Amino acid sequence: MALAVALSACSAAGSRIAVTAPEPTPTAHTPLVGAAPACTVTGRLIPSCGAWWGIAPEIFTGLDVEQAVASAEKRMGARADIVHVYHRGGQLFPTKKEIRLARDPAHPRLLLINWKPSLNRTWAEIARGAVDHRIDRLADHLRREFPERFFLTIHHEPENDVNAAAGSGMRAKDYAAMFRHVVLRLRQKGVKNAVTVMTYMGAPNWAVKPWFEELYPGDDVVDWVAMDPYADHRVHDFGSLVNKTREEYEEWPGFYRWMQWRFPGKPVMVAEWGVFERPDDPAFKRAFFESVRHQIRRYPQIKALVYFDSPSAPRGDTRFDTLDTAAKAFTELARDSHFRSTRVPRP
Repeated sequence: MALAVALSACSAAGSRIAVTAPEPTPTAHTPLVGAAPACTVTGRLIPSCGAWWGIAPEIFTGLDVEQAVASAEKRMGARADIVHVYHRGGQLFPTKKEIRLARDPAHPRLLLINWKPSLNRTWAEIARGAVDHRIDRLADHLRREFPERFFLTIHHEPENDVNAAAGSGMRAKDYAAMFRHVVLRLRQKGVKNAVTVMTYMGAPNWAVKPWFEELYPGDDVVDWVAMDPYADHRVHDFGSLVNKTREEYEEWPGFYRWMQWRFPGKPVMVAEWGVFERPDDPAFKRAFFESVRHQIRRYPQIKALVYFDSPSAPRGDTRFDTLDTAAKAFTELARDSHFRSTRVPRP
C-alpha cells in the first residue's frame, strides 16, 4: 500500500508540469538546427534543464556509423546530442569513426555505448574474472584514445536473459554482480570518464518477476537508470509508453512511476524507443510523435530520449519517416526547445 501511495503522489506531481507552447513549424527547407547554450551539464552528463535528444541511427541497414548518423540527421532535420552504438565481446570502443562523431568540431556528440562483455560466458563467470583481460585491454584503450565522458550501459535489457535456476550463473543476482565487477574493474584500471547506465526492458511482464529487484547493481556503480520501451499495440501515446501496464499485472505501476519511487535522485534515460507501423492506422506514428512533444514535460526526471531508427527492428519498422506526416511530426519533436536548451560539452 505504501508503494502504491508513493507512486500515485509521484504521478500526480509529474502531471502538474506545465506544457509550453509549441514552436513554429519548420519548413522542408529549414537547415539543420543545433542546441542553444542556455543550460549547464553536470559531471554525470545531466542537463540542468530539458533533455538530451539521441538516436540509434539506421540500425540493420549495413551503413557504417558515420554514414548512418549523417543520413538520420538529414532525414530528421536536426542534430543528435547522443548517438547510441552497440559492441560485443572483445571489440574495442569507441572506434575511430565513433570518436570522430564525438569530436565533430561543428557539433560534438555524446556516445551511448552498449556493451555485452561476453556472449559465451555467464554473468557469474564474468563477475569472477573470466574476462578481466578483456576489461583491462578496453581500459587501456579508453585511457589512451578517449578521455571524454561517455555513457556506458553493460548488457542492456537483462530481464529476458535471466535463468533463475540455482547454479545457472544467469540469475538476477549474477547480473548485478557482473555489472558491479565490470564497472569497478574499469575504474580500478583508470577509467574515470564512463557515465554508467542500468538499462531495463521497460516491460511489465518482466518487472513483476520475483527476482526483478535483484537485478540492480547498486547506486555506487549506476549513474543513470534507463528503459527501452516500444510502442506496441498496447500503447497509444507517450505516457502509456513510459508507464506501460497490463490488467493481469495490477501491482505494476509503470516504469517511470517505479523509477520515480525507486530512484528519486537519478536521471532517467529512454535509451531505446520506437514506434511500429500500424497498417490499420497509418496516422499512428504522426499522432504518437505529437504526443511525445506535448507530454514530455510531464516527466521531468527523463533527461535523455534516444530513438531506435530501423527498417527491420525485431518486431517491425521503426523508421520515423515512413510517411511524410510522421516525418514532419518527428522533425518538430527533434527541434522542440525541450531538447535544444543544452549544448554537448566540447572535447
